[in-house]
Amino acid sequence: MAIVGRPNVGKSTFFNKICGKRISIVKDVPGVTRDRIYADAEWCGYNFTMVDTGGIELKSDDTMFRHIRTQAQAAIDLADVILFFVDAKSGLVSSDYDVAEILRQSEKPVVLVVNKLDNFDLEQTYDFYALGLGEPFGISCEQSLGLGDLLDEVVKFFDAVEEEDEDFSLKIAVVGRPNVGKSSLVNRLLGFERVIVSDVAGTTRDAIDTPFTYMDKQYTLIDTAGMRRKRAIEDESVEDYSVMRTISAISRADVVLIVMDSSEEISEQDVRIAGYVHEQGKPNIIVMNKWDKIEKDTHTIEKYMDALKRDLAFMDYFQAVFVSAQTGLRTEKLISMVDAAYINASQRISTGVLNDVIAEAVAMSEPPTHSGKRLKIMYATQPESNPPKFVIFVNDEKLVHFSYRRYLENSLRKAFDFSCTPIKLIFNSKKEEK
Repeated sequence: MAIVGRPNVGKSTFFNKICGKRISIVKDVPGVTRDRIYADAEWCGYNFTMVDTGGIELKSDDTMFRHIRTQAQAAIDLADVILFFVDAKSGLVSSDYDVAEILRQSEKPVVLVVNKLDNFDLEQTYDFYALGLGEPFGISCEQSLGLGDLLDEVVKFFDAVEEEDEDFSLKIAVVGRPNVGKSSLVNRLLGFERVIVSDVAGTTRDAIDTPFTYMDKQYTLIDTAGMRRKRAIEDESVEDYSVMRTISAISRADVVLIVMDSSEEISEQDVRIAGYVHEQGKPNIIVMNKWDKIEKDTHTIEKYMDALKRDLAFMDYFQAVFVSAQTGLRTEKLISMVDAAYINASQRISTGVLNDVIAEAVAMSEPPTHSGKRLKIMYATQPESNPPKFVIFVNDEKLVHFSYRRYLENSLRKAFDFSCTPIKLIFNSKKEEK
């Protein structure tokens, strides 16, 4: 869902209200939101990603506003639904007509949002019918008025999108820096030249989906553009679009292959990409490609694994495989590893077994005291999988120290095979029953 409009119409305020935390900067200065900002949100059982864009100024030649227009256009191109924000206080202006024309050309569903309707006088929305984008929805972000009705309208469009895109194949996204061999790896797995393979970084600019069948099971490989550091980007119009495609691919993937170049040292960008996959809660496999270029001895893999454990300490559940897309070395293992990673992420642990494991962990190491008060664990349950999510009810969630959280996570990983997948632990306070 893309949120667009001219500057200073309250897009970022809406974005922050819906995602529930202050992610986007909100100021009464045009041009503050320059890059697209992403956040996941949920409404009435629908999960979606919001994209906050900068204010669109078509008549300005300022470099910053040209960049903002490029960012906004990329968001519009990829969105399933567009929220077009206008300002009830300033009324209908020529810039609104300019943005409306862009949205009509996109042929995407558009919901016209009239913000800053602080007294909720709907007569102030009537002028905006002139934009030709249907019924205006009046809201006041500052006072949280009308937001629920607006979101009810937005999610109506999601049913149509889900029906069109219904696909039961296991989706595998292939991500990494440019020129680490992602497309070569995809071609090796598919057995034919599906994507362009080149030594020029940035050849793949779209996320390319390729369905295939292996051992009577359906898969979809998603080859993505290389994600570069921002300061390394020169052609922003193409690169911004590519990065958004990659982020979208990760979001809809069931398992992610994080490809790195074993002929080079692990870079900061490699770690950043892995961190994004981890934060999205996606099961993943570290694929060290170009292993054929390495001079090896009996300790080579061990040295590489030590480096990975050091740099990826925040996701110590990872598994790595050393392959060569060029020669096919060990690439036959990848699909079975993908299947195993997805199975691990899909596990549902019964409440009884889960509480037995937690109780044993507490017996082995009691929670520490804090200010004379000791953490007590009542019980635990698993409400979700993909990734596995565990809610642990305690007497006071403020007593949960990071080290004990980590201890409980490690205890769960020892009891159940959660390799290749992140898990989430949530602590909720619950009064003790007498």
